[in-house]
Amino acid sequence: MTNQKNSSTTNQFNKEGKLKHLLTLEGMPKEQILYILDTAKQFVSVTAPNREVKKVPLLRGKSVFNLFFENSTRTRTTFEIAANRLSADIINLDIPTSSTSKGESLIDTIDNLVAMQADIFVVRHNISRAPIEIANHVPDYVHVINAGDGSHQHPTQGLLDVYTMRHFKKDFSKLKVAIIGDILHSRVAKSNIHALTTLGCHNIRAIGPESLLPSDLAKDLSSLGVKIFHKVEDGIKDADVVMTLRIQKERMNQGQVPEGTAFFKQFGLNRDRLAMAKSDAIVMHPGPMNRGLEITADAADGARSVIVEQVSNGVSIRMAILYLLLAGNQEIVENGVSS
Repeated sequence: MTNQKNSSTTNQFNKEGKLKHLLTLEGMPKEQILYILDTAKQFVSVTAPNREVKKVPLLRGKSVFNLFFENSTRTRTTFEIAANRLSADIINLDIPTSSTSKGESLIDTIDNLVAMQADIFVVRHNISRAPIEIANHVPDYVHVINAGDGSHQHPTQGLLDVYTMRHFKKDFSKLKVAIIGDILHSRVAKSNIHALTTLGCHNIRAIGPESLLPSDLAKDLSSLGVKIFHKVEDGIKDADVVMTLRIQKERMNQGQVPEGTAFFKQFGLNRDRLAMAKSDAIVMHPGPMNRGLEITADAADGARSVIVEQVSNGVSIRMAILYLLLAGNQEIVENGVSS
């Protein structure tokens, strides 16, 4: 992919300082993150089970294009639900049957979809920074949301995770957060770490084998104040939040992690290990879960698990992002959300 603009530049704001794209949580100001979380909270009522009509007309006439070059259940579906709840038109590009299978470049695909009057692209791609290149290419009136790019970032997942933490734990400055597993390949871990450090969390532990926490990554994380552990028992002690990650075998070299049950024996989250965290610690996982490899059923489905709540919060967070990018100057109350 080529572009006249510098594709390494991540500029998410317009000249007025308002959010134009959502590409990364790295470097995002604290006030902006809190504004997104507070906006999401206002949308919770729209999706409440007892609400008869789960829809508001905030994005009527806007076109949301979902471009998922990697598989997805939670992210793609909750973006569809979020756009539906806001009355937007949703276009899902079926990548395997699109012209990309005939050799059309990503940028040519984007240009054609812009010509079809796209207002916003929600992009998941296996290549890191692909959404950034798209954002640098599109006209000023088109917006881009990064729905996960390679091992780089997954900003909406990071936002829904810190939203969930704030709901259950309130004060980030007092939190001890343990993140366990495939840190190296996890865009979720990176987005969470950037959001948490910005929000004032001073005790983040990254736990995993040395092969998934190599020295260069460990050095980068340490510069953010993250503590590195290679034993779950050491890193999980007295944690308020315990997050396990999916083992991303599709991004790994053979032999990079112990095979079969060996990884679980060393790094899987079970009842005994969870008992080393605080008694009121919450359990999180971004999904999809590999039960018996990353986490046991008693941890994933137990009383302290908030994994299902993460999914529900994903709808409100994604509603907030779509709203702020496409209609951020409107007052939510005036458009019926609070009714």
